[in-house]
Amino acid sequence: MDVVPGRRRLLVLAGSLATVAAPAILTRPALADRKGVGGKQKGAEKKGEEVTPPEDLMREHGVLDRVLLLYEASIRKFSANEDFDPGLITQSAGIVRDFINNYHEKSEEEHVFPRFRKAGQMTDLVDILLHQHEAGRKVTENILKLAPTSRGNSDDRKQLVGAMQSFITMYRPHAAREDTDLFPKLRDVVSANEYDAMAEDFEKKEHQLFGEDGFEKMAARVAELEQQMGIHDLNQFTPH
Repeated sequence: MDVVPGRRRLLVLAGSLATVAAPAILTRPALADRKGVGGKQKGAEKKGEEVTPPEDLMREHGVLDRVLLLYEASIRKFSANEDFDPGLITQSAGIVRDFINNYHEKSEEEHVFPRFRKAGQMTDLVDILLHQHEAGRKVTENILKLAPTSRGNSDDRKQLVGAMQSFITMYRPHAAREDTDLFPKLRDVVSANEYDAMAEDFEKKEHQLFGEDGFEKMAARVAELEQQMGIHDLNQFTPH
């Protein structure tokens, strides 16, 4: 029996398969190379691991909610007659103006709301959300106007507390409705290509306005304000 030649044929066959497989292994892009800044995927690769438009908008709501906590802490300090730097309120409102009003909400108004209107879905909700955006911008400008004089002027301080409270009262349900009712339906009113393009548009605009790692930088700014306001320790909110 010709045993040796048979083994040789197996070795030749194995070598051929290895030669075919090798280029696929060598040319596969490294995972790190496919990732964008902050873990986002570049382009249309690795769809399942991209930051989707709803996820992007929801995590920006996280920044907003942490600013609302700063506003609440400021109101408590005013009520307790504590002396603190009102510049912390100014900086908090500046984040709302720059990151929420002028970026996050513009993204919703330019990319999200028109899609629902075009599809004829949830238009009543969209109208209310848009009206609240306009109202929120006015309240933010009022907060920025009143904060610098709030330490020495009791009337300005009273108006400032009312403005912050009205902002909190509106935006808690506003963000919650978007997160639970509107954003989960977004995929139903756009094509797959539109959905992917929105994610790229959001990231591109974020980088234009705030540079690389824009979200991370904004979250870090909020964390620094929490430290100065004395609400950085998460455990302080735990019931005892």
